[in-house]
Amino acid sequence: MDATVTVSAVRDVGPHTIALELESPEGFDAEPGQFVKLRGTVDGEDYARFYTLSSPDADATFEVTVGVDPDEAGPFSQYLLDLAAGDTLDISGPFGRSFYDGEPRAVVLAGGPGIGPAVGIAEAAVAGGNEAAIVYLTDAPAHEDRLDALEDAGVSIVVTDGDITDAVADAATGAEGEQIFVYGFADFVDDATAALEAASVDTDRAKFENFG
Repeated sequence: MDATVTVSAVRDVGPHTIALELESPEGFDAEPGQFVKLRGTVDGEDYARFYTLSSPDADATFEVTVGVDPDEAGPFSQYLLDLAAGDTLDISGPFGRSFYDGEPRAVVLAGGPGIGPAVGIAEAAVAGGNEAAIVYLTDAPAHEDRLDALEDAGVSIVVTDGDITDAVADAATGAEGEQIFVYGFADFVDDATAALEAASVDTDRAKFENFG
């Protein structure tokens, strides 16, 4: 769907990272891990970028996580950074098949901004009485409060800025109904794929989203 939505909140959630909470339009049916297109006009030029949901549901509002280095922010990135509660934003979507569908165990491998869908999926799993694990590759963690809460709820959390091979092997237990998710840029997707293969995981059954 195409809609104009209202920004309900803007929060700092990590170094150079914000979370935009947006009011869900009527009929908007999105699952954690799907993505939307955000659109805007800056100085007469139209822009559009894709962002993955970082909320466990979209019942009344939904969230996307935006990571931007202010020293390198382009016009649209700066536009998003400048939004405040009450502003409006044009969206399209949701899109994507790499979303959480109630699997009994969700293992999410997240690189950089991939932590957004990772926390959303893990929170959805916990809310449904299911298991989750996150392996997060970063040198500047975001959503640390939500990661702490998930860990308190029994979710296995590994945050590292080094090799992820051992952490992936530990997280991917092979339990019945376990679903592997991978979110991140191309280099991370390659590293995550190699780590899964080293753990003898069938990567054809994993759900990937490559951010480019």
